[in-house]
Amino acid sequence: MHEPPRILIVDDNEANRDILDARLKVHGYDLLQAGDGEEALAAARQHLPDLILLDVMMPKLDGFEVCRRLKRDASLPFMPIILVTAKADSSDVVAGLDAGADEYLTKPVDQQALVARVRSVLRLKALHDQVQAQAADLATWNRTLEQRVADQVAEIERVGRLKRFLAPQIAELVLSSGDGRMLESHRRDISVVFCDLRGFTAFAETAEPEEVMTVLREYHAALGTLVRAFEGTLERFTGDGVMVLFNDPLPCPDPPRQALRMAVEMRRCVGDLSIKWRKYGHDLGFGIGIAHGYATLGRIGSEERLDYTAIGTVVNLAARLCAEAASGQILIDNKVQASVEEIAETEPAGEFALKGLHRPVRAFNVSGLRA
Repeated sequence: MHEPPRILIVDDNEANRDILDARLKVHGYDLLQAGDGEEALAAARQHLPDLILLDVMMPKLDGFEVCRRLKRDASLPFMPIILVTAKADSSDVVAGLDAGADEYLTKPVDQQALVARVRSVLRLKALHDQVQAQAADLATWNRTLEQRVADQVAEIERVGRLKRFLAPQIAELVLSSGDGRMLESHRRDISVVFCDLRGFTAFAETAEPEEVMTVLREYHAALGTLVRAFEGTLERFTGDGVMVLFNDPLPCPDPPRQALRMAVEMRRCVGDLSIKWRKYGHDLGFGIGIAHGYATLGRIGSEERLDYTAIGTVVNLAARLCAEAASGQILIDNKVQASVEEIAETEPAGEFALKGLHRPVRAFNVSGLRA
């Protein structure tokens, strides 16, 4: 549970402090008081408040000097300051802002203006702390990147002659079996799931890199967990795009049903993430396409880099259905529909003329799973 924001009230007049205290206490803030500039500096360094309401005319140190000293102290976190004073001349306002104040209130303080300014500045404080935390996460990620890559490469080298980047299920299978024969080219009927975020390109062009990385980390972590839980093969992450295979190389007794169950859970999970992302102004949707059919599977690439992938019409069909899916929609082909009709609530979505496919494709929309 989050602790309430901490506010330090600084004024040499006790009655003024008590008035501000009473007006803010009803809003649940954690309130502290200081009677002069020196007390204010000591309290700020000890308690690290989220906001300081600072009088200007005080003995020992006036509010301007307190403001300057706090803003110059690099050891302190960002602590926004609202100057609260009877000095309302424009030159006084400019002097206060030059000293580092973030807002200005004049006495006598209006109740509504006080609460509105406090809330506004606390929102800025929260956003600043969030950005700082994300920057710290990114810095940590960069510092540990070299070691994590080295650890991953060392694990892959246990495969012997492969020494390539592989999907986790493939690498584990090779490690456990001791050879790579299952990676040779072969043909098998599989279910293919394609999914990606709606609006991601526009988001990535306008958002800060740290915000993009945070969204992708949350997105990849959530989907990666579900792929493992439903025993799919994660073919690849390509930014916001994800491709998952069922029935190769790990056998699956009913690939379409397993693929659909995973897709429904993915839709729910990313839907929850989307609610969180919208709170930060990120408008991102999620679409899924599923198809079933025969494909050729095996290794592709060069001696420096090998990948394990599936090639065939079924892969293109799943990708095209994903592209046609609206946000929150799961589109499936008729083969998947025939396999899942007993467990899923579906409805015809019409026929689609899909790029690379000569005939229109009949697709179905999945509204959910039967109870």
